[in-house]
Amino acid sequence: MRLSAKSPGRSSPSSAGSWLPAIGIGLAVAMIGGLALAMPQVALSASLKGLAVWWDVLFPALFPFFVLSDMLLGFGVVHLTGKLLDPFMRPLFRVPGAGGFVVAMGFASGYPVGAKLTSRLMEENLVDRDEGERLVAMTTSSDPIFLIGAVCIGFFGRADIVPVLAAAHYGGAILMGLLLRGKGGAKPGEAAAGHAAAKRKGGRLREAVAAMHRARLADGRPFGLMLQQSLESSIRLMIVVGGLVVFFSAALELLLQSGLLEAMRDLLAALLRLAGVAPGLADSLVRGAFEVTLGARAAAQGGASGMAVPLLERVAAAAFVLSWGGLSVHAQVAGLMSGTKWRYGPFLKARLLHSALAVALVFALWPVLAPSSP
Repeated sequence: MRLSAKSPGRSSPSSAGSWLPAIGIGLAVAMIGGLALAMPQVALSASLKGLAVWWDVLFPALFPFFVLSDMLLGFGVVHLTGKLLDPFMRPLFRVPGAGGFVVAMGFASGYPVGAKLTSRLMEENLVDRDEGERLVAMTTSSDPIFLIGAVCIGFFGRADIVPVLAAAHYGGAILMGLLLRGKGGAKPGEAAAGHAAAKRKGGRLREAVAAMHRARLADGRPFGLMLQQSLESSIRLMIVVGGLVVFFSAALELLLQSGLLEAMRDLLAALLRLAGVAPGLADSLVRGAFEVTLGARAAAQGGASGMAVPLLERVAAAAFVLSWGGLSVHAQVAGLMSGTKWRYGPFLKARLLHSALAVALVFALWPVLAPSSP
């Protein structure tokens, strides 16, 4: 192994930069651990609430999709859809056609299914790093059941806000995918080669079926073994997701009860007041920064200020929280993508962009899709 020569006593900027996040995370974990020791009852209560959310909502909603996605990958369905969707995905989003399967599954089943599927595509060299990062950015979204059933009907108690909130959330994701496409491009001659191959073999559908057959032969596992391994890997993943939800639920409650987030909430309330937005929404944004369910519920309630908050602003806050995803979802995505060359920096920027686009779309679509009663 060759070592590059460096001046003694001087650390490289990249080395120093890599230490700073580790030190910050270590200090944050130590602080949360100290708060848990000081307030064990708060930690226990918040952990039980997070566990209930995982068991009652996330496990039944995500586990079938995790198993199904593994089975579809083993049977080569991704390769089939990849060949069929390639003419649409490349011009629109500059990702291979297999990305269309990830988009459909990600939007249907919610975070973090898109990250799970993208990591598999990257491991199988079906997408490169840039394409994978754009796919994860676009498909890290809420599932329709949570958006409609939990947020709109459960938290807001209104089915008439579904069109504007859904259009803002999913429309913002698609618009972000179109904006990020400028960072990638088709490989030279790739599209022409694909069209020529499809023509030689009798059409795109025939080539897609052939690709599915080749992928199934390459996998080679019998159905029983494939199902067993899919169940095992999905259960392990659900345990990781549950642990992250419980941890961030407890961490948020400890920080709130200790008063450490009061300064952040007060500062955010002042900024909202300057922007002409109800300052009571600061509470929902702070909660949503950590956990999406808590943030969406607080947005529906209008914060803790006791003042009436317009429905438009509460829906915009919910759109921001859903598109940001919360640090809990960020940690889930980072864990799923840890085995690839994926980078967190572009994902963080994409989440902020998606949140801003969703809020802008709520205000833009409200005159058209607004509910009849305020």
